[in-house]
Amino acid sequence: MRHRASVWLFSALAAAGVLLIATHFAQLTQFVDMAEKSDPRWLILAIGFQATTYVCLAVGWNAVLDRAGHRQKLRRLVPIALIKLFADQALPDAGLGGNVVLVQRLMDLGAPRATAMAALLVSMIGFYAAYGTLALAMLGMLWLRREVTPPLVGVVTMLLMVAIGIPSLALWLRQRGSHPLPPNVEGIGPIRQLLTIIGEAPARLVHDHRLILRVSLWNGLIFVADTGTLAACLCALGQPLHPSTAFIGLMSGSIAATLVPIPLGLGSFEASCIAMLTLLGVRIEPAMTATLLLRGMTLWVPLLLGLTLMRRRHHPRGLRSN
Repeated sequence: MRHRASVWLFSALAAAGVLLIATHFAQLTQFVDMAEKSDPRWLILAIGFQATTYVCLAVGWNAVLDRAGHRQKLRRLVPIALIKLFADQALPDAGLGGNVVLVQRLMDLGAPRATAMAALLVSMIGFYAAYGTLALAMLGMLWLRREVTPPLVGVVTMLLMVAIGIPSLALWLRQRGSHPLPPNVEGIGPIRQLLTIIGEAPARLVHDHRLILRVSLWNGLIFVADTGTLAACLCALGQPLHPSTAFIGLMSGSIAATLVPIPLGLGSFEASCIAMLTLLGVRIEPAMTATLLLRGMTLWVPLLLGLTLMRRRHHPRGLRSN
């Protein structure tokens, strides 16, 4: 019951953010004007931060591939990060499509299927380990600001359950191996394909604690780079540099997008991030504009790039090793 209330809290936060946007619609019309007057130096820095997120993700995968003896060049892995983002968001498979695409693309580069599966599993574990740790860090920052409430603690607790539950389920499925699937699952193509190969991931990679720690650190740097993107967008609009405020706003939006089941996190991320930024003292106009700029850099532009690269899936020569 408490966890359900936590979900309703973030849903209410998202709804409050939407109401906040609606009541300030006149200010929204200033978005283009504010964006045009923004400091391009800060925007270039924000784009640089975003570019590093895909490098960090690729380095995390490469750590697993290197451990298995199949190290790849980063320039071949970074495009896969964009393709996976597109597949995760655009394919109606609850995110499974992106995982299947990742495994297939790594195999296209010459990695054995078992190694590609291990890269997926270790990356998943590392992502949720970093996510849960940084959610606790956000809670600690809010506690220092005396902004923590019991419902907010419940929200973070529920996220931690997700962060622990999903990797645990993946590890259980790996241990389950290739046993027959329940009939109601057997008919779902992407799930059947993923579960059929998930048991092949080598235990020496999946249970390598040092490797998991390295991958977790690289995934944590992705959140840090996203924070830098939001902070740079705020500075481009003339706001003072407050990395902790940007971090709390980013994590608030990310948690809302995770817990509120809306495709692409549309509305839930933006509303929660804007609401949190304004709660922490950022004016509504720059909070809206910076959040929309952030979403453009983290979602819409990468989706277009991912779509372009995805269309080359039948022409993978450019991604194959020589």
